[in-house]
Amino acid sequence: QVQVVESGGGLVHPGGSLRLSCVVSRRTHSTYAMGWFRQAPGRERELVAAMSWGGVQKYYADSVKGRFTISRDNAKNTVYLQMNSLKPEDTAKYYCATRAASGLITWERLYEYWGQGTQVTVSS
Repeated sequence: QVQVVESGGGLVHPGGSLRLSCVVSRRTHSTYAMGWFRQAPGRERELVAAMSWGGVQKYYADSVKGRFTISRDNAKNTVYLQMNSLKPEDTAKYYCATRAASGLITWERLYEYWGQGTQVTVSS
């Protein structure tokens, strides 16, 4: 069973930065599409950023464009989400998800494997 583990969340002041990491282990396929989602209390989970296996295709939600950057190190089976200029509205639990695929996946239901999430709180 593929395992997905996120880390890097925490409490940060508005305008600050955090980098989330997601490690995928026990892979059963050679290529994986990756996505970062978030869910704030009382709100639906939303896709924040996604990336194809090769990294050529990327997607960002409008609310994070220019502030967040998704990247990956396939040799380390790790995907990152660099979050800069954080705002209180970025406060949420962030989830990493993956699916055995080479392309970009933006539909939540297509993701097969999910981590437990890491909390990001932006507050002064």
